[in-house]
Amino acid sequence: MDDIDNKKINFELGKTYFAHSGERADFTDWQLLPDHLHSVGNLAAEFASWFDAQDMARHAGFLHDLGKYCPEFIARLNGSNKRVDHATAGAKIAAEKWGQLGKLLSFCIAGHHAGLANGIDEGQQRSTLDQRLKLKHGQDIPLLDLIWQQEIKLSSQLTLPNFKRHRDQQGFQIAFLTRMIFSCLIDADRTDTNNYYLRIEGKSADKKQYPTLQQLKDKLDATLNAFESVSKDQTTSSINQLRQHILKHSREQAKLPSGLFSLTVPTGGGKTYTSMAFALDHAIIHQQRRVIYVIPFTSIIEQNAKVFRDAFGELSEAVIEHHSAFDANNLPSKNARDTLKQAMENWDAPIIVTTAVQFFESLFSDRPSQCRKLHNIAGSVIILDEAQTLPLKLLRPVMAAIDELARNYKCSIVLCTATQPALNKTDDFHNGFENVREIAPEPKVLFEKLKRTEVKSIGVQADEDLVKQLMAREQVLVIVNNRRHARALFEAIKDQPGATHLTTLMCAKHRSQVLEKVRADLKHGHPCRLISTSLIEAGVDVDFPCVLRAEAGLDSIAQAAGRCNREGEKLLEISEVLVFQSPEWKAPPELDQLAGNMREVVRNHAGDLLAPEALTMYFKGVYREQGAALDSKKLLEAHRNHAPQFSFPFQNIARDFCMIEAHLKPVIIEFDEEATQLVEALKHAENVGGIARQLQRYLVQIPQKGFEALLSDKVIEAIAPEKLGDQFWRLTNKDLYSDEAGLSWENPTFIRAENSVI
Repeated sequence: MDDIDNKKINFELGKTYFAHSGERADFTDWQLLPDHLHSVGNLAAEFASWFDAQDMARHAGFLHDLGKYCPEFIARLNGSNKRVDHATAGAKIAAEKWGQLGKLLSFCIAGHHAGLANGIDEGQQRSTLDQRLKLKHGQDIPLLDLIWQQEIKLSSQLTLPNFKRHRDQQGFQIAFLTRMIFSCLIDADRTDTNNYYLRIEGKSADKKQYPTLQQLKDKLDATLNAFESVSKDQTTSSINQLRQHILKHSREQAKLPSGLFSLTVPTGGGKTYTSMAFALDHAIIHQQRRVIYVIPFTSIIEQNAKVFRDAFGELSEAVIEHHSAFDANNLPSKNARDTLKQAMENWDAPIIVTTAVQFFESLFSDRPSQCRKLHNIAGSVIILDEAQTLPLKLLRPVMAAIDELARNYKCSIVLCTATQPALNKTDDFHNGFENVREIAPEPKVLFEKLKRTEVKSIGVQADEDLVKQLMAREQVLVIVNNRRHARALFEAIKDQPGATHLTTLMCAKHRSQVLEKVRADLKHGHPCRLISTSLIEAGVDVDFPCVLRAEAGLDSIAQAAGRCNREGEKLLEISEVLVFQSPEWKAPPELDQLAGNMREVVRNHAGDLLAPEALTMYFKGVYREQGAALDSKKLLEAHRNHAPQFSFPFQNIARDFCMIEAHLKPVIIEFDEEATQLVEALKHAENVGGIARQLQRYLVQIPQKGFEALLSDKVIEAIAPEKLGDQFWRLTNKDLYSDEAGLSWENPTFIRAENSVI
């Protein structure tokens, strides 16, 4: 290959600029810079068509690599080690040419590698946009060859999309649009670059072809019809008839205009299938492009994804899960990062199953890797399963995002739960949701017809009292508020028939096996005394004749009741949900506060504690008491304060929008032979992404202090650190993991860290 000086001569004579280098000495496989800029601009515009921001996205693409029009970048492509700032030039030109709207593009252009910065100095780590825009051509950044003006034509003016404005959230709307355009730019840039390298390698850049929504609807219809036929062949129960009524009525609502919906169905009413059937019908009618199913907890995401895969049968490839516990950006090798990132799906499949953390933290993120998929949320039907679990401390920003998706991004959002939160303006919630349409037929009547449990308070119960309760019943579930309490109770009864323990200190594969045995024991009438934390309330399908629940919020009590007489087989003998106080194990402060709101409803509501009106009373009390704490980081205020100058602190917002404060570290448990084989394969794999996804089933998430204690005692080790860095850790002392309780270690530091809610 020619040396740098010869290539520089070629550059000066030919005025040819490149975006990416190839392998050939004659430059015939190098990507021309104007080709890349036009391709990225046009692709970004295509992505932004779902929210009518094509022109802005196109110009972001045209300008994002403008700084490569300089000799310094030619030298960089030819082997120079000198870093070249190629993003600031386009950002400066956007701001100079189009003022504030150009500044919106400047955020995207300047951050297309490092991420969205703060607009002005607020103690961030990266340079602010304001600092970047003050850099001077020819001094701080390279001087551009003016040939770019001949090759890249810019419009004289830009305009915002014709959005429906929210009177109190216009700053939030502009920042939200910025992230969406950023998403289009990131995806377009990565896609075009990847396609270019595939072409020079002689590979196809064809996009994966998924089944259509109509094909998925037809397959789901066939599955649901088969279910109905089976139920008709047997004795048709009233509950099956009611499920069919709910399904039919809900699907009839699919023709309603897109926007906000609620699906308020008691446990056992079939809301999982109903919500998906509605979503597919609605998406087809309104020409939306995918369904995104958002689940509150990672512990049940595989369970729900499996339900959908089974329902879609041979079309199950349309269902993509996104819930990686590994962060590809921490890997030292570029190849390792790239291959793992390929496992982080771009959300262009018809059915996405993801977690609330992944969904909402991405919407508020500043990182290119997280933001890349955002534009694919536009034009979707989004089902928020267990909507009552939306985090209180971030509730108002989350609601603003939900409202904006429905208002301006052609989305329909379904708040799906048996315990519907009181988030509507009609519930006296300030700036609450408006025009939320209920999909289910007469929820109050449904709750009366599906009433299967009676909630009773049994007061203070010491552990010895709880042991007596467990001994007095052969099939019973006890749910407590932290893992240490669950472990202590289990140790007290572990010699009894059917004694079982469920905790997040078990890997997902282990928990699945425990639950499989629990279901079999319950079905066949065998003894089953299960001690669990609240993880079992997250949609886990078990059916106990009696449940005991430590005091918590009324929504948690209702979710616990959903594990009792779940299939309605004991309607004639209403089953009991017994709520107790524990003198030995104090609830965490946030749960104790919610328990107080629950007790207030008990005092002031004479009827069924699980009825919709009781839950509305409870949520109103919670939100009233929380007040300003519903936006504890003052994120909406930050958006308002920075709106006049378009100086949004994107980096700070991303940092502060954290749904799970406790930092957890994943440790791989070699629970069975498959796990051991995957660990061995990980050490030698070129593509670690697929293996990492399979290892999800073998992770236990460890609090940071506990992780440090395990590391100090040398009972965990990094897997192939020379290749993978410190991203993947495995437990080396298998004596610390038991079939009864999962990961357990009597180190005081670890025990303190272990004292968590789930």
